[in-house]
Amino acid sequence: MSTAPRACVIGWPVEHSRSPAIHGYWLRHYGIDGAYEKEAVRPEELETFLSRLAARGYVGANVTLPHKEAALRFARSADAAAQAIGAANTLWLDNDGVLHAGNTDAYGFMTNLDTEAPRWREGCDVAMVLGAGGAARAILHGLIEAGVSRILLSNRTAAKAEDLARHFGPSVEAIGWEEKDSALSACGLLVNTTSLGMAGQPPLDIAVAALPASAVVADIVYVPLETPLLATARMRGLTTVDGLGMLLHQAVPGFERWFGVRPEVTADLRAHVVATLGVG
Repeated sequence: MSTAPRACVIGWPVEHSRSPAIHGYWLRHYGIDGAYEKEAVRPEELETFLSRLAARGYVGANVTLPHKEAALRFARSADAAAQAIGAANTLWLDNDGVLHAGNTDAYGFMTNLDTEAPRWREGCDVAMVLGAGGAARAILHGLIEAGVSRILLSNRTAAKAEDLARHFGPSVEAIGWEEKDSALSACGLLVNTTSLGMAGQPPLDIAVAALPASAVVADIVYVPLETPLLATARMRGLTTVDGLGMLLHQAVPGFERWFGVRPEVTADLRAHVVATLGVG
């Protein structure tokens, strides 16, 4: 008799993860006999944990902070996105028990952007991305793959933006944090990947009014769902995209790989996850 598939999310800490809410919803919705759990794994224990993934009964895992870069190193192979981004958020074992890695963050962001702002590419010759962490890497990869030829990258620590610009090549240009406002008039898309605007953090100080009237503003923060940046953009009549959709869409490929069903991101799933956030 076959054992029901089990997957997990690995992090340190991991209690904050919303992945169990997403995957648990889909398991129930599709009537799948499987499980999705949280595993708090110390950084120094990650390699051992991954080497015993099958022995623990898991077919794969999601990876959250601070393990994304290390998980990529410990996998036998990685998909093109994980290689380009330099981090993994999805792991799976093949039939021979070999560990493979992928990154679905770029997929999640771009799918959500296409869904919520289907005309974002029209007139978007220039995009601006704020921040230079792992999410920024994924979003830069996604925008380049989508054909955006010029991306301005700005970060409070300039050296990090400059490093990323070198990594991604001529499509990405690092600009100073103090230069971002003056560059907005040319941008058809603004993406915030920093923690500014998150609950408990100061708001992002940026001249939203300088953006073209057709611009799209996206924020990967999802607590609160409407950050001060998005509220300001909405009041200006701009199209806005919140961060929750990226989280929901990035979960789709992993679920399909582990449990054999490609799930849908629906309004009911979104409402279910929002209820776990304690925000409106």
